[in-house]
Parts: sequence; C-alpha cells; structure tokens
Amino acid sequence: MQLIDFDGLFDEKLAQYIEQNKNKYTEKQWENVIPRLYKKFGDTFVAKIKCTPKEYYAKMSESELADTLYAHLTGDVPVPEFLCAELESRDATKELLAIFEKENDEVVANYIVNLVGADARARDIYFECLENNRFDEDVRSDVTDILRSSADEIKEKAMKNYRDGKAVEYMLEILSHCKVRDDEVYEILLKEFLDSEDKVPVRAGYLASYGDERALPYLMKKIEDRSIGFVTFQELKYAIEALGGEYNEPRDFSSDKDYIAIEGAGQS
Repeated sequence: MQLIDFDGLFDEKLAQYIEQNKNKYTEKQWENVIPRLYKKFGDTFVAKIKCTPKEYYAKMSESELADTLYAHLTGDVPVPEFLCAELESRDATKELLAIFEKENDEVVANYIVNLVGADARARDIYFECLENNRFDEDVRSDVTDILRSSADEIKEKAMKNYRDGKAVEYMLEILSHCKVRDDEVYEILLKEFLDSEDKVPVRAGYLASYGDERALPYLMKKIEDRSIGFVTFQELKYAIEALGGEYNEPRDFSSDKDYIAIEGAGQS
C-alpha cells in the first residue's frame, strides 16, 4: 500500500504560495485563505499519483479506505481530510469496526468512533468496549456519549449490564438519558443516588438528566445536609432547579476548600 502524505505535499505548496503572496494578506486573513487553498488542493492534479487527492481515494474500495486510514495512523503519517471525507461518504462501518474490535490503540479507536458515530451496527461493539474497560477514558466517554443518544433503544441492554455489575457508571449515564419514563430506570437512578455518598454530585446529575420530578423530595432532603461541601451543594441545587424545584436558603461555604479555590480562580 502506497501512503501519500498529502498534507506534507500541501505544506510545500503552501510555503511557496505564502512566499509569493506574503504581503497580500494579514495574519487574520491567512486563517481563512489556508482552508480554501487546502480544499482547492483536493482537486489539484498531482503528478506523483497521476490524479487529484480526492480521485486517489475515490478509486479505493471501502476495505482499502479503512486499511489506508489504519496505515496512516499506525505509520505516523498525517491523515488527510480527503481520506476522512471519502470514508464519511461511503458505508465503511463494517470495515472500520473490524479494525476497532482488534485494535487497542487509542488514537485509532478515537478516529473510528468519530467516523462511525451512532451507526446502530456499532452498538454491541461499543458496549463491549465499556464492559471490558477497553481504551482510555476519553474513548470510553465518547462511546458513552454516542450510546446515550439512543438510550431508549438500548435501555434493556444497559439495565442488564447494570444488574450484572458491568460498567455501572456508564450504564447509569446512558439510562439517565432515556426519554420514555420507566419506573425501573427511575428506581435504579434513585437507589444509586441514595446509596452512593461519595458520588452524590454525579448521581444527582443523572436524576436531573432523567427529569422525573419524583426525585425532588430526596434531592431537597440531601441539600439540607449541613455536612455537604460546596461542589455537592451546587450540583444538588442544579438538579433541583432542573426538575422544577427551588432552593434559596443562604449557606456559608467560606471555609470550604473547593469554594475557596473556585473563588480564588475567579478573582485571578
């Protein structure tokens, strides 16, 4: 497979163009000119490959495109936007997921997740990624964001994982984005809020996202606890307001380390 560093070729042409037109544009104007030049470069004939960069990738099959992307990423050759654009215009989900399943490199995984997105065919593989704690937190967070956009469709799978103790925190986040009301989902989110003293802010956020007003009395009771810190108080107040409630009783956090740090940063 021949990897072409199109970005490197473009940089060479750009350097020449800048030298020839260095007094033509301001620095701010160059910020708009360069992307236009790059787009134009995609339709420029390159003698080395006897076609334009866009045509180079247009000739490839979905499998070849996926393999080329993988080769760029693992070979430390910049990934051209023209390659990503061609992949996005095709149905290469199957080929990209095949790489995702066997690969442990975070950079590769991140590219594939961004290209595949919310394609339903990726759901089982995304779940497996969370269940087995594959990749770093950034990749798993991106996967969770994608899955939660289809929370109602994957609710049963998320609840089963929760009951089995698999990737519990991710499953709670997914369940908290269900739009169709379900008593079991509500009870799971409420139970986790009541039982997790060290995760009150996060669990309050899940109740806020779910939007069931029945949680208000529990949130109000917790915010009355004078032992909670400033961060927990703020998250509880946000959750209460998100559910249509209100809490305006003055509280003194002047000795709270988090409050002091936040206030100090604000003054700086």
